[in-house]
Amino acid sequence: MQLTASDVWTLASTALVLIMTPGLALFYGGLVRVRSVVNMMLFSVSAMGVVGVLWILFGYSMNYFAPGEAGFAGSPFKDFGLISTSPGDYISVGFGAAFAMITTALISGAIADRVGLGSWVLFAGVWATLVYFPVAAWVWGGGWIQRLGATLGTPDVIDLAGGTVIHINAGAAALALALVAGKRIGFAPGSHRPHSVPLVTIGAALLWFGWIGFNSGLATEVGEAGLILVNTLAAPAAGIIGWIAVDALRGRKPGVIGAMSGAVAGLVGITPAAANLAPVWALLLGLISGVACAFAIDLKYRLGYDDSLDVVGLHLVAGVIGSLYLGFFAFEDGLLVGGGAGLLLVQTISVVSVVGYSFVVSLLIALAVKLLTGLRVPAEIEEAGIDELAHGEIAYALEEEDRLAVSTTS
Repeated sequence: MQLTASDVWTLASTALVLIMTPGLALFYGGLVRVRSVVNMMLFSVSAMGVVGVLWILFGYSMNYFAPGEAGFAGSPFKDFGLISTSPGDYISVGFGAAFAMITTALISGAIADRVGLGSWVLFAGVWATLVYFPVAAWVWGGGWIQRLGATLGTPDVIDLAGGTVIHINAGAAALALALVAGKRIGFAPGSHRPHSVPLVTIGAALLWFGWIGFNSGLATEVGEAGLILVNTLAAPAAGIIGWIAVDALRGRKPGVIGAMSGAVAGLVGITPAAANLAPVWALLLGLISGVACAFAIDLKYRLGYDDSLDVVGLHLVAGVIGSLYLGFFAFEDGLLVGGGAGLLLVQTISVVSVVGYSFVVSLLIALAVKLLTGLRVPAEIEEAGIDELAHGEIAYALEEEDRLAVSTTS
């Protein structure tokens, strides 16, 4: 079997998506306090390990329905360990693995500063098995959401790269896990400020860089790939403007962290929609996502849940906006561009279903993990700093370097 141009592009896109999880580690690592950087980054890296192994063993098998197969998800035993996988499918196996890794890692931002690595690894493995793999099968693998349009006689659900599967799924899970974990010690507005703007910027840059492959990795035509590329530039650009404008209107000083958060909001919003919107509507989507998320991240203080790094305020909110936005502006079928209400109906059903399923099952998994492990680190470790006490590492060995410099010059 010859390697085609689309195969080469999917291989390259897999590398782009894979680097997004270390990019997320940097983004999240910059957002936490200096004494929790190692712990936060390790959550993303460990998700790559756990989910990568599970994907090879049975995740890929659960991720799709074979002909004649039906039920909750694909059978985990039909291709256990990829023993019988066709060589022509290996590229798609790798591409899907990178998606599964970053989706799970996204959740970890909700529990920064207070949860142990063992508890997180247990949650991540069970969550991937019971939530991510089945939802991916529903939306992309021939499951009920992918067939919803045919069932109801409407246009098919549109989810290019994971508005429901990735962002809504992870955001709903993050809310459930944050509720079970409880609030950080001293939780209040301004109490846990990000320690490194440069790390946040580098991490966000890597995310945006990888997002090109994230959205367009399966594109097979020049026009489609070009549209996805332009929209993946347009929406986050508008998201930056939207976020900064909100801060200015609220009398807040504009900053890089807000701007980068606006870019992420725009990227999340365009994820399901990049192949189905004219660029002008992608700009509007990014602007709406940036504005909405800038307001949404403050809800945790009003409602009393501690989503440390705003997974809910960014990924859940912008994921819902992007998925529903298609019902109004998608080519041909959008309600406001000449279509009917059918696409909006199925988009709404898919959003509500994934939010409900992911939240409930994630809540049950989190409660079970809490029962088994306690979930949180002891209060004295949380206050003193998780990194050195729990992992034996610190992000910046500056004091040691200073001592060495003094001893050398003396």
